[in-house]
Amino acid sequence: MEQTYHVYILASGRNGTLYTGVTGDLAHRCSQHRSSQGASFTKRYGVHRLVHAEAFADVSEAIAREKAVKKWRRAWKLELIEQGNPQWLDLYDRLNG
Repeated sequence: MEQTYHVYILASGRNGTLYTGVTGDLAHRCSQHRSSQGASFTKRYGVHRLVHAEAFADVSEAIAREKAVKKWRRAWKLELIEQGNPQWLDLYDRLNG
């Protein structure tokens, strides 16, 4: 089975604090963030809502995309989220369903 990697954005709420990461297991990583076992940043700022995710077959491409998105202006990140998730829904519930 092919490994899939994800670049993801978590938010504390609509237009709230954002966190961008990369993982090989999106459901597990989001679960870690939700239980405050993820990055200390997400724990400190309550950033647990999965609002954007992009899938990649190549880990190098995923890492490059994560680094690029992290350098983006905040407005660009907000626009990216709004394009795919205008309601800022928590996409976590859709991962295992």
